Amino acid sequence: MSSKSKPREAELNFEDAMDRLEKIVEQMESGKLPLEDLIVRYEEGMNLVKVCQERLANAEQKIEIIARNSAGKSVVKGFEPTQEAATPGGTADEPQETNDEIKLF
Repeated sequence: MSSKSKPREAELNFEDAMDRLEKIVEQMESGKLPLEDLIVRYEEGMNLVKVCQERLANAEQKIEIIARNSAGKSVVKGFEPTQEAATPGGTADEPQETNDEIKLF
């Protein structure tokens, strides 16, 4: 991959990086790219994954800073979605399916 794309990827926000990553996946899954192009797309995709992970880590740090209590002590709480969002069509007591796949939404 060229050195020109590195600074450009570093400037991408999370949403733009995810959009580009989705386009790369579509191109790779199409089966129409030659091997060399697949390798280039794979490398670009892996760099975009790093960008997304960095953006998410930064967002997590900001959330932890915001979640400090009045005494200034850091209080780290897990995200607890509302019952409607956590279990569409079900109750909060039902066990959720475990899946190794990362889901953002």
